[in-house]
Amino acid sequence: MDAYTPYTDDYYYYYGDNTTDFVQLNISDPPDCPGSHLHGSNIYLPVLYYLIFFTGFFGNLFVISVVGSKGKRSGRLVDTFVVNLALADLVFVLTLPLWAISASQNGLWDFGRISDLLCKLSSFIIAVNRFSNIFFLTCMSVDRYLAVVKLMDSRYLRSSRCIRATCLGVWISSLLLGIPSLVYRKAQRTEDGFFCLEDDTSTVFLGLGLVMPLLTFVLPVLIIILCYGTIVAHLNKHCAANPRAQARRRHSLKMVLSIIVAFVVSWLPFNIFKTIIIMSQLSNADLSCLTWQKNGLLISCCLAFFNSCINPAIYFFLDRHFRRRAEFLFATCVGKPKFLQSHNSSTSFTNNVTLYPISTER
Repeated sequence: MDAYTPYTDDYYYYYGDNTTDFVQLNISDPPDCPGSHLHGSNIYLPVLYYLIFFTGFFGNLFVISVVGSKGKRSGRLVDTFVVNLALADLVFVLTLPLWAISASQNGLWDFGRISDLLCKLSSFIIAVNRFSNIFFLTCMSVDRYLAVVKLMDSRYLRSSRCIRATCLGVWISSLLLGIPSLVYRKAQRTEDGFFCLEDDTSTVFLGLGLVMPLLTFVLPVLIIILCYGTIVAHLNKHCAANPRAQARRRHSLKMVLSIIVAFVVSWLPFNIFKTIIIMSQLSNADLSCLTWQKNGLLISCCLAFFNSCINPAIYFFLDRHFRRRAEFLFATCVGKPKFLQSHNSSTSFTNNVTLYPISTER
């Protein structure tokens, strides 16, 4: 029997991602393939999904509230990308309860008459989240490059209007790239019930599965590396004689670089395992006992999902500007006039002479 065709009770599914399928594993290990699945996944997967859901929901909502509360004069241009990044993660984590329920039922996708709609919609949202994340991170890297290396030549590119147009372009591109998930994903009925599956028999879809990591992961990461390599070289050349300026610019890069490193670490294993499995499918290899690939895809998928709740922690612990705004928002909510007055004086001073001067690091 085809390892990807759900017919009996001996099979269940592991959730992949926007361009992935539920990797079907045999619950009863084949004689020549011991340990072909991870026991207890119907318990720890729902726990992980709910954990990511709650931390990602409240964390990203907090980021949007803090950064979005800034006025035009006190905000940084890079914060526009931060808000959009948090919004993409917030929408994504709203789909996780569905996958948690499905995982607790060994992959069954039983949501009544709207099973097919929820399958397509949640898969589409995950696709859009993945693409928009890497695109916004690439934009943030290019913005830092322009702010540090090409400051005087990039006033138009770093204007508020251009930044907003760029964000709109990222959302449109991500929505278009997520269309294959709407076309090839559906709730398929089997003898055991409904499963949210993709059409892995389509050569076109498998081909897209190989091309997408190149266009939406490898190429953006190369652009990011190029931007930061140029930035580091520029700082070493022009700021070596001015330690204060060097420290200011390095700190302004730390947050963006940390977010990018977290994304690459989270998504690189998944892209590797998914590419291996797709290449095996295209080569008509026997997938019935690819234990380490399938389990690797499952674990790397959970790691990738954790990325949606990491960024708020990065902002809070590494970005002093964000912490000041969070303190100000909290003081506004609880009503502390003395703190607000002190904060306003501090902000007025730091905007001009410390980490985030408006004239150079917007």
